[in-house]
Amino acid sequence: MLGRVFKAYDVRGTYPDLLTDTMAFQIGSGAARYLLQDAAEAGETTPMMRNLVVGRDMRKSSPKLSAELIRGIRAGGASVIDVGLVDTSFVYFAINHLDCAGGVMVTASHNPPQYNGFKTSKRHAKPVGETTGLADVRKYAAMSDTNKQPQEGTFVDKRDLWDAYTEHVRAFLDMRGRKIKVVVDASNGMAGTMCPKIFGENGSAIEGLEIVEMNYENTKGVFVHEPNPLVASNVEDLCKAVVSEGADLGVCFDGDADRCVAVDEKGKIIGCDALTGLLAQYFLSKNPGASVVYDLRSTKAVAEEIEKAGGTAIRSRVGHVFMKQVMSEEDCVFGGELSGHFYFADNFGTDSGAIAMATVLSLMAEKKRKLSNMIRPIARYKQSGEINFENEEKDEAMELILEEYGDRGEIDELDGVTVDCFESEGWWCNIRKSNTEPLLRLNAEAKDQSTLNRMVAEIAPKLGTRVDH
Repeated sequence: MLGRVFKAYDVRGTYPDLLTDTMAFQIGSGAARYLLQDAAEAGETTPMMRNLVVGRDMRKSSPKLSAELIRGIRAGGASVIDVGLVDTSFVYFAINHLDCAGGVMVTASHNPPQYNGFKTSKRHAKPVGETTGLADVRKYAAMSDTNKQPQEGTFVDKRDLWDAYTEHVRAFLDMRGRKIKVVVDASNGMAGTMCPKIFGENGSAIEGLEIVEMNYENTKGVFVHEPNPLVASNVEDLCKAVVSEGADLGVCFDGDADRCVAVDEKGKIIGCDALTGLLAQYFLSKNPGASVVYDLRSTKAVAEEIEKAGGTAIRSRVGHVFMKQVMSEEDCVFGGELSGHFYFADNFGTDSGAIAMATVLSLMAEKKRKLSNMIRPIARYKQSGEINFENEEKDEAMELILEEYGDRGEIDELDGVTVDCFESEGWWCNIRKSNTEPLLRLNAEAKDQSTLNRMVAEIAPKLGTRVDH
């Protein structure tokens, strides 16, 4: 049963039919064993390295799952710093702030309310995915004794770190005496707790900032809309509110508030890759010659803007495990992903929705320009968005693409198959396999709309049956 809830990057399932309280105990025990072992092998033997941080989101099942997880962690030999109801990025901060062996966040991110799960991080908030420790957590969880009691000497310390976290996030915010009005859609998720703590009620803690609050209520376990800002229909009300309120910016967070999507003053959703290009310029102006990482589905304009600003552009596989690895290995100052994850060197190389919002506000205050005007030059190419295709024979379809386009343009297989004919024919695309479903995912881009339409029409029949959702 445990294998059904372990995914590529985390643990997730519907509660209580797939994900159970017993599993939470087992996963806590397995995580403790793995994370303590990882710290010991790295020579990290300080007293705090016997502790794990635990946080939880606002879902109704989170308190019980958190309690069982904590019991399992103590049975596995680790003590717990319980930071309570927080956003996921708070846990990353707490692990580093307290110098713990790692941590676990109880959340199902953008999934519907019947779901829940666990995001695990090791020391320094390094990600734990299938290839970076999660397989070991699963193995140790399966071996755990569910009747085992907390080990002698372990404890639970409930800790309020909001003051320290607030100070950390605000270090990224510089309003420069400017007045900015922003509509924030918390998606009935953890941003409804996080934003008032950091920015004050309606932005009252920050001089010059006015926040119009949407969907901040997060105690009822229901969502007005799915807490996934990547789905345009979930952001419609925010777009309308930005225009009707005469706001300068709109921000929509996902359920655990580690991701966000921005909306310009005209009520238009900004692609997260275009925003990556804009924020890259901001960070490179302060860190000349630095490296910036971006996910390989991003518009060509991202790399072009990074290089134009004097930085080094580094492509990465999709997913926070890979992005964070590149952030560390290449000493990147900043990184951005199409999914709305934004990564910051001064945030331990981890992602943060709160810091992303603070950085956009700082950029707007510095440039004194409308967001739409700053984005327009970057959003210069035509994109298909991600298109999904049902296909039970994914490998065969990928081989067909390699055969048919191998001598037509540049090919790489960093993540799926990327066909790059941008210089010769004015288009490129990436095709990736879903890890969990019989789906192929296509992202295409061209210099003009007619070329994009023609290439999508050419490639689509080779990938299977198009799924429009």
